[in-house]
Amino acid sequence: MDTNELKFLLKLLGFANYRASLSASAFDAFKGKDKICRALGDRELVEYSREIASVKILPPGQALLKVDSAEIPIADNELKVLEKISKASGKITPSEIKVSSLKAADKEAILKTLGERGLIEAELKLKKTKAEVWLTDRGIEYLRDDYSPNKGSNPVISLELLNNYLRFLRKTLREKSEEVSISLSTVSVADKEISDDEVLQIIGKLDKELGTENYLPIFHLRQKLQPPLSRDELDKALYRLQANDQIDLSSLQEASTYTPEQVEAGIYQNIGGSLFFISINQ
Repeated sequence: MDTNELKFLLKLLGFANYRASLSASAFDAFKGKDKICRALGDRELVEYSREIASVKILPPGQALLKVDSAEIPIADNELKVLEKISKASGKITPSEIKVSSLKAADKEAILKTLGERGLIEAELKLKKTKAEVWLTDRGIEYLRDDYSPNKGSNPVISLELLNNYLRFLRKTLREKSEEVSISLSTVSVADKEISDDEVLQIIGKLDKELGTENYLPIFHLRQKLQPPLSRDELDKALYRLQANDQIDLSSLQEASTYTPEQVEAGIYQNIGGSLFFISINQ
């Protein structure tokens, strides 16, 4: 992803619901913003308002026009539009399709209907006026989970864009955490004894849902299992899983990225740092 595409996405994060008018003044500084928008759209990171740029008739449409007019299963205006398209040597733009008393909006609706029925082929392009652009679910996942600056790249990002990104991360990660909590609710841990195998299962589920890449911080597991387990009971279960070579426990080397409460959730060791991360042995 080049710098302009990145900045475009970060700018979009500053709008409500990550959706904006492409003509908004916030995008004025982007040269070739339509091209940027299309490029990001091709990668399914954004979606944008589209309109029919041209159409051409397909063989089923040609065949339909040869049927007796009394038997044609389409409305009169649809038939008139189809006939106009059939007379073109190739592609034809909507503005070239002249049907009296037919408004532009009605014409576009008819073209969409004909396209859905497989009678014509419609080419869609970025809408010329009042176009909107918005971040897709794939775009959210990419910015939250996958984006990594290219080696050697050094894009200059303003504090405004950095702030947009930080607010986006806080919001989406919080929502993801809430989804994880709901999805894990199917694993009942209340009012019953928890076996070591169930602890191992929950570790795997948490790691997958939180995307910790087999490096799950213990505080997530404590939030899930305490109660019904006590801190000591959970520690002993983890030691047993480690002794059975089902998991590995590793210490925290850099505590600055975690809160004091999260660091405190580790398992204290007399020598070395607290055990903080859980990894399942494959």
